[in-house]
Amino acid sequence: MRKTKKEESIKKLEERKKALKTREKLKKKKPDFVRQESWRYIRLKENWRRPKGLDNKMRRKIKGWPSTVNTGYRGPKKARGLHPSGYEEVIVRNVDDLEKINPVLQAARIAHTVGIKKRAQILLRAKEKGIHVLNPPKTPEIPTETAELEETAEKLETVEEQTR
Repeated sequence: MRKTKKEESIKKLEERKKALKTREKLKKKKPDFVRQESWRYIRLKENWRRPKGLDNKMRRKIKGWPSTVNTGYRGPKKARGLHPSGYEEVIVRNVDDLEKINPVLQAARIAHTVGIKKRAQILLRAKEKGIHVLNPPKTPEIPTETAELEETAEKLETVEEQTR
């Protein structure tokens, strides 16, 4: 007997959660990959850069030098590209983009270019559809009617001005 889409989505979500737990365990074992001799020179940041020199000790994997990035440190394939909450991120630029989202497996991330009024409309529609928003505004109130959208937009403007 064929499963419904919702049952398949729930099964996928359980697999993702298991993969995320595995990813967290592996991440604890993974070393901090640092740039060669960043501990020696203040001018070098610890940001990872691949060692490329001919005689480079790190590139040659000589004992006593920090480990380099390798494919063996990758996480589970099912957990790659997922948000730590277990949802797949979908960037939303307008209200119509919410129609393409599966609320069980995907979550919305509102694009940074979206203005305050449209952001409030997206939040309202997402709440109606039961879609999780990964970057909600700092104010806890989400409008429930279109009349409240303008008030919320004004509140968000004042909050953004204060945080600048």
